[in-house]
Amino acid sequence: MKRKDLIKKILNNGCLLIRHGSNHDLYKNPSTGKKQPIPRHREIDEHLARHIIKQLA
Repeated sequence: MKRKDLIKKILNNGCLLIRHGSNHDLYKNPSTGKKQPIPRHREIDEHLARHIIKQLA
């Protein structure tokens, strides 16, 4: 999955960018309080992308 598509999905779910890192960006879902790092690669493995979406939902 493209990184920009993953970012669109989690932003549409109400998540917010907490901070930029050198290798990862940190996103948080304010309604659940869960945080998840997103790798800064152009392509993210489908399995990892599904895991990130599930954790932030």
